[in-house]
Amino acid sequence: MMGTGTTGHGPNGPWDARDGRDTTGRLLRAATGSGARLIAEAATLVQGWAVLADPIAGAVYSAPAAAAADGVHAAAAPHDHPYSVQLPAAGAVLVLAPAPATPAEHTGHVAATTAALLEVRGQRAAELRGEQMRLHTTLLRLLLAGHADAVVDALGGGAYTHVTVYRLTGEDTPAAHQVLWRAVRPTLTPHADACTLLGRLDGELVVAEVHRGSDDGRILRLVSRVCERHGLLAGMAGPLPLAEMSTAYCDAAAARHSATPAHRIVPADAIGAPRLAPLLPAAPYARWAAAVLRPLDPAQQHLLLVWLRTGSKPSAAEALGLSAGTVRARIREAARLLDADLEDATVRAHLLLALRAPAPADSDAAADSDSAADATSGSDEAALRNAGEARLEALPGGILDTGAVRAWARGLVDGLEPRLRIALTCWLRHHARTAPAATELHVHRTTLTTWLHQCADHLAQNLADATVRAEIHLALRITRCGRDAPADLPRRGGRTYRRA
Repeated sequence: MMGTGTTGHGPNGPWDARDGRDTTGRLLRAATGSGARLIAEAATLVQGWAVLADPIAGAVYSAPAAAAADGVHAAAAPHDHPYSVQLPAAGAVLVLAPAPATPAEHTGHVAATTAALLEVRGQRAAELRGEQMRLHTTLLRLLLAGHADAVVDALGGGAYTHVTVYRLTGEDTPAAHQVLWRAVRPTLTPHADACTLLGRLDGELVVAEVHRGSDDGRILRLVSRVCERHGLLAGMAGPLPLAEMSTAYCDAAAARHSATPAHRIVPADAIGAPRLAPLLPAAPYARWAAAVLRPLDPAQQHLLLVWLRTGSKPSAAEALGLSAGTVRARIREAARLLDADLEDATVRAHLLLALRAPAPADSDAAADSDSAADATSGSDEAALRNAGEARLEALPGGILDTGAVRAWARGLVDGLEPRLRIALTCWLRHHARTAPAATELHVHRTTLTTWLHQCADHLAQNLADATVRAEIHLALRITRCGRDAPADLPRRGGRTYRRA
């Protein structure tokens, strides 16, 4: 895969063996320094530019820097750059663009020697990679155990304050780990602006970018490309303070449960903030949420939030790193403290709203611009709270009766056929379990599954997302005209539609 439009003679005459020895010596000396120096020396020798292009990372090294885009394009479409030289090197592509006067033999020798030296450097890096990966995994476990100060010291004391966490799963995770490692080129160099840790924990690929509060998005772009190339699903959480690494780790797992082949990487904040919440009157909503959640400490609230996001206790246990029995016990204790039936779909939807409500102080400040309506609602809600009657079973009076909320609900679920609406309502009431819903509806499970696919297509929503299901459940209740009961399901006779 080599093409050049140069002649066999340079400005100083034809290329000879002595030139080859000198060229090799210069490249060897550059290779002992770094890959960047080697590429820079190759560009100087061909009197043009040189780029090492990776299919995931883009330009690994580029000399000069302005040639990076041209090098990546030449590696992807060599026929569009017939006067450049492309050679595979260390899992990437070496691209050389010589000056017109550079002899073709000289260009070919520089390209072959540089590619060989890059392979040697790559093999040496691979020999050290296993030890480095084990070190990264150890540092990740220390972060999860709460030893953030020790990890920062191990990273050279770079004044790191925040972390962004990615958790990736899929059948091709080992290969993705190698590709992402090469693309990220992680380093523990002291005083760098950011440090990326990669490791495999319990079969997952975990990426933690430790930085100083600002995330430039480079790791997000790399993770996104790796997910697309290797068919992985990922969740992302952060930036959060380093001390909250365990929270970010759990949130990333919860977000991953909402990932699909169409949206392979999902940020935690994309599933943690229901679209209904911003439409509710701020002051009464926030005060109600604060009142109902008062019996719970922050750890209990976080556990409930992860449970509601993932949609099941086993999934929440996996995300939190706890046993399923422990999660069940803690949810039972939370239900006792809240004095609520957390097996009720409406209660769960209300709880999700409560957990994502704004702080009362923030809502009071926002309510100043609309004092007339919020003052009345706020005084009613204050009386409700003082009476100790704020409960998850019921939202504050009138909070769902606004025009904005009803318009949102109609826009979400209007147009569903009666059979689809009744089937979806029943399925949501059974917490997305098909078998018990089909039994109550007196239809076959295959029929119900088909109807649910039709619902998803009509609503243009991902019914695998627990937050989406909670919103649809509330929207169906807001727009309900009849009972939406299984007994009202239209029947056509036959085994599939048999009556109770």
